Amino acid sequence: MTSIFTKIIRGEIPAHVIAQNEHAIAFMDIRPVQNGHVLVVPKLEVDKLFHLDENAFHALWDFARKIALAIEQTVPCNRVGITVYGLEVPHAHIHLIPINREGDMDFRLANTNADHQKLAALAKEIKLNYDKV
Repeated sequence: MTSIFTKIIRGEIPAHVIAQNEHAIAFMDIRPVQNGHVLVVPKLEVDKLFHLDENAFHALWDFARKIALAIEQTVPCNRVGITVYGLEVPHAHIHLIPINREGDMDFRLANTNADHQKLAALAKEIKLNYDKV
């Protein structure tokens, strides 16, 4: 069965996309743990991150690094936290979350009513900085 992330990659489901290349896509999490929470997803539908082939794995992390640098330039934070978390979508993905202190990556803090206009605006700001990295 096709994952929701594959449907986003194919353009079948809307998303607040920041950037993409031939290997990966980055878009705003619609249930952000913190402002600026971004998902980085390989275009290859693989359930487990470490099951990606070596080239796809390294390409994904190179892309994630550039997205994280753009987040740092856009969202005031001490650093961008990284987690590979979540079993609800059987498609490997990386969470990039701007944090200022321990506890900021607590997924119980997820905003289930995020404002999509604000997410879209923030995606555009992050993209502008991504293009400069």
